[in-house]
Amino acid sequence: MKLGMVSLGCPKNLVDSEVMLGIIREKALEITNDPSEADIIIVNTCGFIESAKEESINTILQMAEYKTEGSCKYLLMTGCLGQRYAEELFENIPEVDAIVGKNSFTDIGYVLDEVMKGRRFVYLDNAGYVPNQPRMLTTPNYMAYLKIAEGCDNCCSYCAIPQICGPYTSRPYEDVMAEAKELAASGIKEIIVVAQDTTRYGEDLYGKLMLPQLLKDLNELDGVEWIRVMYLYPNNFNDELIEAFATLDKVCKYIDIPLQHASDSLLNSMNRFDTKEQVEALLTKLRTRIPEIVIRTTFIVGFPGETDEDFEILKDFVSAQRFENAGVFQYSQEDGTVAGAMPNQIPEEIKENRYHELMALQAEISEELHQEMEDKELTVVIEGFDEENPELAAARSYREAPEIDGNIFVENAGDLNIGDFVKVRILQGFTYEMVAERI
Repeated sequence: MKLGMVSLGCPKNLVDSEVMLGIIREKALEITNDPSEADIIIVNTCGFIESAKEESINTILQMAEYKTEGSCKYLLMTGCLGQRYAEELFENIPEVDAIVGKNSFTDIGYVLDEVMKGRRFVYLDNAGYVPNQPRMLTTPNYMAYLKIAEGCDNCCSYCAIPQICGPYTSRPYEDVMAEAKELAASGIKEIIVVAQDTTRYGEDLYGKLMLPQLLKDLNELDGVEWIRVMYLYPNNFNDELIEAFATLDKVCKYIDIPLQHASDSLLNSMNRFDTKEQVEALLTKLRTRIPEIVIRTTFIVGFPGETDEDFEILKDFVSAQRFENAGVFQYSQEDGTVAGAMPNQIPEEIKENRYHELMALQAEISEELHQEMEDKELTVVIEGFDEENPELAAARSYREAPEIDGNIFVENAGDLNIGDFVKVRILQGFTYEMVAERI
């Protein structure tokens, strides 16, 4: 039998999908990338915000069509959306044979066995801690994600993740390092560390923040070129972690730090742990200690109660800080969240206008910073080639995370291979990408 997997949402979700594929592969099922020929289809869903929920539902309905138009006999839903709305979805989408909870995905083998016996059911049992599982990587053969924790304890007022995924639970240190060593031994050159909040890693298990030590140990792995860390929260970004970023040669000088706003009143309403002044002090410290640092962040516009003055504070903050990259989200009113029940919800039109205004401001800043990179040298990894011009390669440096940031397009690269690390000189900078030549 053939099985197809559709993975939606964040890299953390992708890791779960890869673990499921590893478990399934051991059951001697053939993995296919073509859902039209799959006997079994699994959709690993995202349920974070409204747009993600809509994408997940639409994908489920599209895959359900293969029950009549393709080979599909069994359709399974896993991930956040299934966890959050299991009973409702199970009732309203009869084509779905099983819904598997967010913390139950390692039992996918058992669920498949039951479904193929003719059982239709919801499986939300918490599997508890499960040691390292077989994993089938779906990323390019030079990079892989390393998930170090599940869940979240931050309880931001706009976010449903703690309800969906449960409390913050670090993976045991020895398990994380064992998996990292396996990835390095398999030829992985870029390890991307992910969790809902990577800075909190280890606090629940060991009573202290363990990310700095983890980075030191990852830095010793043979064969690894880059170690990239995502989802770093400001409140636990201590001096020890700053020193790790500053001194460890394989750790990318790239900080992905969601700040969400700059108005203290809104930060308080969001249940964030920092003030604007504290964030500014952290950013100054980072840039002083690590001059080549690249900072990516995210902001929410249209949060309940956001005034014109609040928005001006945010714009002034963005103008002053000049982030290399920033994502902007329109506030999504989520069921069961504190913010979802707040008064003074912002009209959609105002949200959209503020979104476009802030994105335009950030686009100007990004373009100026990319232009300042002209004539500078960088090491890049080759990721693909232009179909019409095979001499033109798409690449990334330490400054760009995969699937999030823009590309560096390298000229005269026809003799290179995907996964090669090469030196380039930046020729021209644009808003979201740069053009370079090989050195």
